[in-house]
Amino acid sequence: MPHLNIEIKAKCENHQKIRDILSSHKADFLGVDHQIDTYFKIKFGRLKLRKGNIENFLIFYEREDKEGPKESKIILFKSELNSSLKQILEKSLGILTIIDKKREIYFIDNVKFHLDKVKNLGAFVEIEAIDKDGTIGKKKLLRQCEFYLNLFNIKKKDLLPVSYSDLLLK
Repeated sequence: MPHLNIEIKAKCENHQKIRDILSSHKADFLGVDHQIDTYFKIKFGRLKLRKGNIENFLIFYEREDKEGPKESKIILFKSELNSSLKQILEKSLGILTIIDKKREIYFIDNVKFHLDKVKNLGAFVEIEAIDKDGTIGKKKLLRQCEFYLNLFNIKKKDLLPVSYSDLLLK
């Protein structure tokens, strides 16, 4: 089922500062996930297969490339760890790139936070305000993202307009 996210991605060299803020706001810590995201060659949008010890999904999304909060339209398909899905996609579409990251996952209500260490790219923070059923609305999601952007004191120069896959392919 498709859902709407408003997202922010930024460089972040001080994960401990963000952890402290999340802790003071009673964020739920889901754990640390070692994720391998395989991006496939497609005509529009992005398609990736995520394999981790917490999250395993085939993810299709459309998102504009711009700094600051951006809208993503996402479709998730829960995948099984040892399925042949990756081989099918690899043979039919071809691999664009692979992202290897260690991700800490937190939640406050409908807002998901990632503290990422991405191989060959560095350290990042992501904020995702999520509306799974259309009841929250784009304006509230945007306000939530802006609130945490300010709370974490993320500087404009650290905002990323593109995905990890785009950064790695540069």
